[in-house]
Amino acid sequence: MRQPLFLLFPALCTALVSTSAFAQMSGMPACAAPADPPAEMASWRAPQPMQAAADAKGAGKVKLKAGQAVALTLLPTPRISYPLRPAKPGGSVSFGGIVHFTVDQPGTWRVALSSGAWVDVVKDGTAATSIAHGHGPDCTGIRKMVDYSLEPGDYILQLAANGDPQMTVLVTRLP
Repeated sequence: MRQPLFLLFPALCTALVSTSAFAQMSGMPACAAPADPPAEMASWRAPQPMQAAADAKGAGKVKLKAGQAVALTLLPTPRISYPLRPAKPGGSVSFGGIVHFTVDQPGTWRVALSSGAWVDVVKDGTAATSIAHGHGPDCTGIRKMVDYSLEPGDYILQLAANGDPQMTVLVTRLP
């Protein structure tokens, strides 16, 4: 008996999503198992829970430790007062947040995210210019990496335009 196409479509989509061919077509790697991140990002596999702040004053109490990944709980965008307006702030149904981190040594510092959210590193009201960006290593769960050349001091990490209220975040100095 012939089935109407609209009845077969859900089954066909399920089959496509579960194949490595779909993963390759969508640009995602087909992963048999999670891969280990690079050594400087080893804490990615054991993130500590953290709640993002809604403003710069609150970010002073939310201190991200360099080299330690966090499972960050974000806030609805309308509740956030960013110190510097993000270039892509997201809409009323997106999520974001603010955290503080300290750079103790000059060098190249990487911000790694489990999503494609917008990220700004802010010091004294000015956003740092990124020097590199790209995707994380295949099968690690790191979706986005942005590198900055930073001097010692205190910084604000602004996250914006995320589709989910949770994300993993890591700030680390590169060797």
